Amino acid sequence: MGREAVGAVARLMTALGKLPGIGPKTAERLTHYLIGASPEEVLELADAVRAIKLEIHPCRQCFNPTEGDLCHICSDPRRDPTVLCVVEQPKDLMALERATNYRGLYHVLGGRLSPLENVGPEQLTVDQLLRRVQEGGVKEVIMATNPNLEGDGTALYVSSLLAPLGVKVTRLARGLPSGSVLEFANSQMLSDALEGRQAF
Repeated sequence: MGREAVGAVARLMTALGKLPGIGPKTAERLTHYLIGASPEEVLELADAVRAIKLEIHPCRQCFNPTEGDLCHICSDPRRDPTVLCVVEQPKDLMALERATNYRGLYHVLGGRLSPLENVGPEQLTVDQLLRRVQEGGVKEVIMATNPNLEGDGTALYVSSLLAPLGVKVTRLARGLPSGSVLEFANSQMLSDALEGRQAF
């Protein structure tokens, strides 16, 4: 390989190695797979990656990534708009969708309160959540933040803001081990935690 090709290969391995769960060996394997793949296959992958940045944006209502104005959940008339499940990240929403029969709507905070990382309420979608509840129609807000120090702190903070609005605030049942992450919880555990939710 020429100097330019080696540079391109190294650049791709470095870029792939920055992805979560991809170590140096996997990055190298993926790079060599892409080198041997057809141009059409590689360009299709490149187009899909480009589209994520150019076409995907937060849903105007729940902040789940979408291509349209509203995500597929918010625009589904079969969902129950009186119940909101508050999650930290879109991946938490996806975990609950896969594992449970929840039929309400969601609200994605975009993270959790973390003073050590300079993440305060202004970096999250807390104000937008309060607006959604104030507009009426919401009867229950389920706090489905991760069961760890920051997630619990976020849930307590948000629930204290919701309390004066007269809406029922519940929390996932503690079948989830403390310090765990929703994204990696098994389906039955998530389903039980949602079904057995308790008043905050």
